[in-house]
Amino acid sequence: MDVRQLQALVAVAEHGTFSGAAKALHTVQSNVSAHVAKLERELGVTLVDRQTGRLTAEGSAVVTRARRVQAELESIRADVARLGTELSGDVRFGVIGTTARWLVAGVLDGLREQHPRIHTVVVEASTTSLSLQLLSSHLDLAVVNLPADDLELATEPLFEEDLVLVAPTDHPLAQRDRVTLAQLGDYPLLLSAPGTALRDELELQAARAGVRLQAQAELDGVRLAASLAFQGFGAAVLPATAVPAYLTGPWKRLPVRGLARRSVGLAYRRRGMLSPQAQGVGGIVRGVVRAQAMDQPGLHLALPAPA
Repeated sequence: MDVRQLQALVAVAEHGTFSGAAKALHTVQSNVSAHVAKLERELGVTLVDRQTGRLTAEGSAVVTRARRVQAELESIRADVARLGTELSGDVRFGVIGTTARWLVAGVLDGLREQHPRIHTVVVEASTTSLSLQLLSSHLDLAVVNLPADDLELATEPLFEEDLVLVAPTDHPLAQRDRVTLAQLGDYPLLLSAPGTALRDELELQAARAGVRLQAQAELDGVRLAASLAFQGFGAAVLPATAVPAYLTGPWKRLPVRGLARRSVGLAYRRRGMLSPQAQGVGGIVRGVVRAQAMDQPGLHLALPAPA
């Protein structure tokens, strides 16, 4: 088993065909086929279904490990480079959408000033998607909702934020100065899709209070729910930072009594060490959160004071 064989299999997984893998690796298809065949002989299993071009179950397991091997090899290069020069290399950084709105610009500014040779790919997605991408080594680190369910992920809290209700001005709940968790159950709400971190947290807290939430619509993304609430399509419970202070319109923001804050933190794989460049990005994320926490209404810093 060698790195070229693993690289060939990962390329087939990512591009769907042997020819696509060969093009991505700047080689010929026969080389890719030979590398995968040698790996299959050594492991004694079929890794790629030649009829469909799809990975077998064994192939998927090998690809997951192979991506981790590739990440560690990149870290070796970065570790050596760090000893004599500034940080450089690629970092894939994930972030949930509501936090991305105010965090990403500061992170990119910090990278430009402190680590200009780090090339960063930013992926915006839900916590569920980001966690899966971390585990498969598609991402190096990510800002996600806490707690993280998978024991293979290490996390550290960054901040907590209030959950608030945004309701159109003609909505019955908008006639109040604040609402209770019980009152939320009296009206249909724009809710995130089942299985998402925010929806699961809302359902859990509602169940504890004996409240059953009603869905006016179930939406893939908190920012979509926020946009529809701002346009008057319905009421939605949103993280405070999804409701920027500069935004105004025919809607009202209301605190929800009895609803706990959500927690947001930095997540990365427990196995293996973060590369120096990923550590550099993590340091900038913490710095931006500290610097901007006071400017985000409803956000409460959870980071320890810097040493």
